[in-house]
Amino acid sequence: MTDLTALLLLVVFATLVATGARHLRIPAPSLLVVGGLLIGLLPWIPDVQVTPEVISVAVLPPLLYASAEEIPWRELRVVWRPVTVLAFGLVLASAAAVGAVASAVTPLSTTMAFVLGAVLASTDPVAVTALGRKIALPPRIQVLVQSESLFNDATSLVLFKVAVGTAVAATAVTLPAAGGQFVVLGGGGALVGGAVAGAVTLIRRRTEDPVLETVIALVTPYAAYILAEDLHTSGVTAVVVAGVVLGSTGHRLTNATIRLQVHAVYGTVIFLLESVVFALIGLELPTVVRQLGPDERGWPFGVLAVAGTVIAVRLLGVLPLSVIMQRRRGNGAVTWRIPAVVSWAGTRGVMPLAAALSIPLAADDGSPLPHRPLILVLTTGVVVFTLVLQGFTLAPVVRWSKIALEPEHTAREEANARSGLARAGLDCLDELEAAEAAPAPLIDQLRRGLLARLDQADADQADDVTSSSSVSAAGYRELRRTVIAAQTTKLQALYAANHVSDTTRRRLQRRLDLEEAGLGDE
Repeated sequence: MTDLTALLLLVVFATLVATGARHLRIPAPSLLVVGGLLIGLLPWIPDVQVTPEVISVAVLPPLLYASAEEIPWRELRVVWRPVTVLAFGLVLASAAAVGAVASAVTPLSTTMAFVLGAVLASTDPVAVTALGRKIALPPRIQVLVQSESLFNDATSLVLFKVAVGTAVAATAVTLPAAGGQFVVLGGGGALVGGAVAGAVTLIRRRTEDPVLETVIALVTPYAAYILAEDLHTSGVTAVVVAGVVLGSTGHRLTNATIRLQVHAVYGTVIFLLESVVFALIGLELPTVVRQLGPDERGWPFGVLAVAGTVIAVRLLGVLPLSVIMQRRRGNGAVTWRIPAVVSWAGTRGVMPLAAALSIPLAADDGSPLPHRPLILVLTTGVVVFTLVLQGFTLAPVVRWSKIALEPEHTAREEANARSGLARAGLDCLDELEAAEAAPAPLIDQLRRGLLARLDQADADQADDVTSSSSVSAAGYRELRRTVIAAQTTKLQALYAANHVSDTTRRRLQRRLDLEEAGLGDE
C-alpha cells in the first residue's frame, strides 16, 4: 500500500466516523480517537509515523485560526482576567505537577519529566472547540474555556522550549532567561499576528473576487504561523491573534456572496483536517508503544497517573479561582456547577501531540535523548484518555450542572432578534416611501413580506416576486438589498447592545447573506 493510498483511506475512514458522530450526536474527536485506536491495533495495519511538520505546519495553523475566529471580542473582554490566571498560573502548576509525578512513577529523569510536563501543561483549543460545538454552553463559559485553551499555548510553548533546551544542552535555566524568552515568543508572536491581520484587512477591503477572498482565508493562518516562526517568535500566538482580530472584523470586509463561499470552503477544510488529525492520534498509539524499551513496559500505569494528575490539578486550580471570582462579584451563594464544567472541559489533543513529536532525537553531544519514545507514548496515551473520558462524559456533566442553554432560550433570543430585524426593515421602507426613493408597489410588496415575518408566517412569501419587466425586477433587487443592509446594521446594533449572543448574530447574518445572495446579480 502506497502512502497516497493510505492517506486516501484515512480520509475516507475519518470522514465516515465524523459523519456518524454527528448523526449520533456524540463528540466527533472522541469517537475518531477510539476508531483510530481500534484500527491501529489490527495486526495487518502498518506502523503509522507522523512527522512534526505534518502536525505543526500543515494541520495546526488552520485549526487554530478557525477556533480563534469563533471567539467574540465582546465576551473575551469580559473574561480576560480568569483567562490570564488560567493561562499562566494553571499551566505552570500543571507542568510542575506532571513533572513530579512522571519522575516518580516512570523511568524518566527529572529533566525529561519536566519536558513531559511542559508538553501536557495546556489544554487543546482544537479539541475544546470541536467538543464545544456539540454542547449549548452559555456564551461567556464557552468563550472562557475556548480562550484559555488558545492563550495558554503560549505559556506552555515557552516551558516546552526551555525544557527541551535544558534536556538537549544539559544546562541550567535561570528565571530571567525564561522570562525574556517568554516575552520574545509571546509578544513577538502577537505583533506578527496583528501585522498579518492588518495586512489581510487592507487586501480584503480592496477586492470583491470570491476566489481571491477564499485563497486569502486559506493562506492567512499559514502566513501568520510561518512568518512568526521564521522570526523566532511564537507561531501559535501569531495565528491566534490574527484569528481573533479578523474574526471580529471580517464580516465588515466582504459581501454576502463572498462570506457564504469562504464559509463553505473553510468549513470543508476544517472538517477534513479535524477528522484526520484525531484519527491519527488513535492510530499512532500502537505504533509508538512498539518502540518502547524493556524498562518502559509500565507505561499504562504512567498514563493513568499522569492523566489523573492533569485532571486533578485542573480541578484544584479552577475551583478556588471560581470561588474567589464569585465572592468578588457578590453573587451570593457559591456554586460549583460552572467550575465543574470548566474543569472537565480541559481536554488535551493536537497541541501536545505536535509538541511531543518535535522533541529532538539527540542531544548536542550526539547522544540519543533518553526515553523519547516513552514521552511520545505517555503524551499520546494521556491525549487519548482525556478525549475519551472527558469527551464522552462532558455532555452529562453539563446536563448535571444545568447551566446549558435550553433550546427555548436560543429560539426565544433568535425570535426577538428576527422581530427587531423585521422592524428595522419596515423603518427603512417608511423612510424610502417618505422620500419617494422607490416605486410604491415594490415598497408595499416588501412591507407585506416583513409584516408576515413579524407574524411568523412563511418567509418564502416575502420573496414571491412576479414582475412584469426587467426594470421592475432590477428595482426590487436594489430595494431588497437596501432593506437587508438596514437589517444588517440593526443586527450589529443588537449585538453591540448585548441583546443577542455571538452565536445568534452569526446565524442571523448567514440568513441575511443567503437572502442577499439569492437575489442574484444586477
